[in-house]
Amino acid sequence: MTTPRLNRADRMRGALWGMFIGDALAMPVHWYYNIAALWQDFGQIRDYQAPKAKHPNSIMPLASTGKAGRGPQAGDIVGSVILKGKKQFWGLPNGHYHQGMHAGDNTLNLLCARVLLRSLIANHAYNPTDFLNAYVRFMTEPDQHNDTYAESYHRDFFANYAKGDAPEACAGNEGHDTASMGGLVSLPMVIMASLQAGELNSTNTAALTQQRLTHRSAELERHTLELSQLLFHLFNDTEPQTESLACAAASRLGFPAAKVIERVRANQSADLDVIGGILSPACYIDQSFPAVLYLAARYHDDFESALIANTNVGGDNCHRGAVLGAILGASLGVAAIPQRWIHGLTAHDAIHQEIEQFVALFAASKG
Repeated sequence: MTTPRLNRADRMRGALWGMFIGDALAMPVHWYYNIAALWQDFGQIRDYQAPKAKHPNSIMPLASTGKAGRGPQAGDIVGSVILKGKKQFWGLPNGHYHQGMHAGDNTLNLLCARVLLRSLIANHAYNPTDFLNAYVRFMTEPDQHNDTYAESYHRDFFANYAKGDAPEACAGNEGHDTASMGGLVSLPMVIMASLQAGELNSTNTAALTQQRLTHRSAELERHTLELSQLLFHLFNDTEPQTESLACAAASRLGFPAAKVIERVRANQSADLDVIGGILSPACYIDQSFPAVLYLAARYHDDFESALIANTNVGGDNCHRGAVLGAILGASLGVAAIPQRWIHGLTAHDAIHQEIEQFVALFAASKG
């Protein structure tokens, strides 16, 4: 099936709404690895829900509060530098990562993406320094958001910031979870903002610049370039064919998505046989981005089914969902997105205003 012809504004609206929707839909079951528990707690998630107080697979009590990764919770980066007043949630047995959030809320990484979105609008261009300053203010000032968890890269960044490093030098060194799906979440915005140049090199440069502000990871950069190339073609090809584009990207990353999808369709297999079977549902980029590409290819003409499938296979479904939403939103346009998901976002009015301002600035082709 050939993707219908859409103008750039339709695709941008689709990509931006898709990011926030994919994240919010998955939020209540973020990092659920026990699918039976997911079904017991929620059934199949098809609409926004609030998280439960208890999370069957939470490792928050094992996460370091002073740096990236696991470790003791004696550190005070969480509580004193970022997430002020929220450290007590980290020691709760089986505490949910997004304790107390509401149906339709976005998680921290998507809230940081909105910080970037507002910076792009204010500057009429991508300005890394302005974003970093806004990111630091957002993360360090109290009562800016209602999330209770910050993944490793935030903790590393602000551990370095607390030592006096300049924001431009605060990205942590690569660790076992640096190359994670969360590192791709903000990139579609800078890729879209650089499309007016009409060159893949421009979108690649912008994406890598943004990624390196918070992540130092050669492995993540390889996947960043594939995302940049995919989105570039979705916005610039006359009739972009999402299934073949996603399968080609997955193949270059070592995952035979086309063959897997052929077997899935022939055997009427479940997505859990792929994400949770062949691929890990965890955050690690070598598994999570191929999982996104698999879903984008399998459901290339069905935004709703893709986002529901991503949510209900668990794992790092929030960050996968944001990137998947950007890809399929760009491919299918805003009209393909269920209105109940758009209007059900808690911050719908503010997000709508930001999206329309962004589209007005960046949708026009150069010249």
